[in-house]
Amino acid sequence: MVNTADLQRKRDQYVARGVSNGNLNIANHASGATVTDLDQNEWIDFAGAIGTLNVGHSHPKVTEAVNAQVKKFLHPGFNVMMYEGYIQLAEKLSKITPGDFHKKTILLNSGAEAVENAVKMARKYTRRQAVVTFTRGFHGRTNLTMGMTSKVKPYKFGFGPFAPEIYQAPFPYMYHKPERLSDDEYVEAAIEEFKDFFIATVAPETVSCVVMELVQGEGGFVVAPEKFVQFVEQFCKENGIIFVADEIQTGFGRTGTLFASERFGIEPDLITVSKSLAAGLPLSGVVGKSEILDAADPGELGGTFSGNPVACAAALAVLDVIEEEQLLGRSEYLGRKIEEKLHALSKQHSFMGETRRLGSMVAVEIVKDRESKAPDKVRTNQITKKANEAGLLLLSAGLKGNVIRFLPPLVTTDEELEKGLTILEQAFEG
Repeated sequence: MVNTADLQRKRDQYVARGVSNGNLNIANHASGATVTDLDQNEWIDFAGAIGTLNVGHSHPKVTEAVNAQVKKFLHPGFNVMMYEGYIQLAEKLSKITPGDFHKKTILLNSGAEAVENAVKMARKYTRRQAVVTFTRGFHGRTNLTMGMTSKVKPYKFGFGPFAPEIYQAPFPYMYHKPERLSDDEYVEAAIEEFKDFFIATVAPETVSCVVMELVQGEGGFVVAPEKFVQFVEQFCKENGIIFVADEIQTGFGRTGTLFASERFGIEPDLITVSKSLAAGLPLSGVVGKSEILDAADPGELGGTFSGNPVACAAALAVLDVIEEEQLLGRSEYLGRKIEEKLHALSKQHSFMGETRRLGSMVAVEIVKDRESKAPDKVRTNQITKKANEAGLLLLSAGLKGNVIRFLPPLVTTDEELEKGLTILEQAFEG
């Protein structure tokens, strides 16, 4: 009979060391926001498979849709023979994403693959090569997307050389703004710095696209100021640059709207989607202006497994669940409850810095003291470790590894939420 210790030993023996594990227990089954391991211990999931489970584990409607599709066929390959699910999902995504213009969609496998294809299409359409991303941004682990990603360790160190013509622009970080500046002054300074970047670092005439996370995920859930985002979008329009919103982690209700772009009042030329699109099955896409997606000739885009029909069936069910169960409102509710708990805990713990959120995308900075705001990675790791040992799946993030982030499924019940927050409180107490 298989047991936890045997599987842990085999993991060390046969699985690549470079794959990390935040929790060393073995999942046996899961539902909603609760995971049960082989030893029948329960875990409240505030990680959501790094934001892929907005509709929770094993949602009945998703499971039913997947099972029905499996009985029909697994994968004829859309490039070989078309099937309904791909076309239906492309239509749905083209209609629900922000933008008062005709849109088309391409379906792929992973978030990194979506980003790469967005860059390919932008380069093809503009006939320019340069790509601009931002400090603290994360876009994937492939060669191109590693180059686009800001954090060196653990994502880039020793894996180069990377693709050329990638430039990282400064990104405002309100919590760490100079004390002498007001919020408005700091945002204005960030805008001026962005303008200077296109004088000192790269000419806008050579840039195919600017790729931006509106809320930086791995970067620590750093929320971009609305005025800055709107300026960047307008700058791109004025200079013939494709504005790409990387909504891989922010999409499908995480920020309290279907897409974070709606919160910022923008209409990106292209949007990359993945993670919670298919409730944990591998699926991603690029959605945007038809003329940009149609710039490539037939055969120039695609992939063997892209838009797998089983994943498409899951995605169509996910979109129904979000609407039927009013998960956008639930997202805002969960985020507010977590924020309230963090504010209460901050009165007891001076190592808690800023709490920030957009919808249910919540984070808290762990610092050595509130005056210096110096990051405390060691304490952050201690908290997440204690939480995981006590039955709460919890993740850290941030360029300096000192941010605790919350990505609970949007179907998390009040009981699951309270149980998770109780464990969190205990982890903070040490």
